[in-house]
Amino acid sequence: MLKYSRIVGTGSHLPEKVLTNKDLEQMVETSDEWIRERTGIGERRIAAKGETTVDLAVPAARRAMQAAGVDPDEIDLIVFGTTTPDQVFPNCGALLQDRLGIRNCPAFSVEAACSSFIYALSVADKFIKLGDAKCALVIGAETLSRIVDWSDRSTAILFGDGAGAVVLKPADEAGIISTHLHTDGFYKDLLYCPVGPSKGFHPDEQGRIPAYIHMAGNEVFKIAVKSLGAIVDETLAANGLDKSAIDWLIPHQANIRIIQATAKKLEMSMDKVIVTVEQHGNTSAASVPMALDAGVRDGRVKRGDLILLEAFGGGLTWGSALIRY
Repeated sequence: MLKYSRIVGTGSHLPEKVLTNKDLEQMVETSDEWIRERTGIGERRIAAKGETTVDLAVPAARRAMQAAGVDPDEIDLIVFGTTTPDQVFPNCGALLQDRLGIRNCPAFSVEAACSSFIYALSVADKFIKLGDAKCALVIGAETLSRIVDWSDRSTAILFGDGAGAVVLKPADEAGIISTHLHTDGFYKDLLYCPVGPSKGFHPDEQGRIPAYIHMAGNEVFKIAVKSLGAIVDETLAANGLDKSAIDWLIPHQANIRIIQATAKKLEMSMDKVIVTVEQHGNTSAASVPMALDAGVRDGRVKRGDLILLEAFGGGLTWGSALIRY
């Protein structure tokens, strides 16, 4: 008999350095007003020199474990969503496992750009449902500042660093009710980072290694709005629910206009949407778990609430998770 999985603890962590829109005015041709109007972002956090994705994940994971009341020896699965791993291998899941003092359980990374946490959550949920795990740690963490071209106004204004985590345990009633994942590689050239160990790291005409995010912003925006609208319908239809059943929308924090479009699709007031994009910017895989943790810790999200998580990222990838908190 299949078990269900449920989120029993959340945690998050941000690096100390704050990069404001005013700071960016000194770096590229932009303005605080221009950035806020188009994205809703006011500031973002930037990892310190030498501070890695796993460095950010460690305190987020510990806070989630503390909230769940679990010790390291209880964790029997780690799924780590990230686009910016510390190194080629071992994977970030293994590195985090060592840092937390967890031994001899499956620990691996999932890379689906900004949708990585939703993908990781879906994987962990299935491990628990099948009885292959009893206590899973799921992470979304990024140091996107490492792959931002700070001279490119179109991307420099968007991205920040951070980490979020949840702990899943088996439950008799559904916590993770359903997950829905999509990828369309046809759009691979709309949002990408063009280098890698196999493809190589070759200098451009200026002698720089072009290990930066490239984005066709207008096209990505249009597809994101359409795809997230469709996945709202898919998620509701799969569970026989009306839009009014959703208590909270916790979206990927990429752009306030995309968030507003998804809320409109749900006919939901923005008062029922957890929004952190103004303070954090787009933290890719970290944004959904960090926003969830913010809602839980400030008391807005309560036990029994029905929540729709969703994300959209390079690939192009997108996904949703309907959860009963």
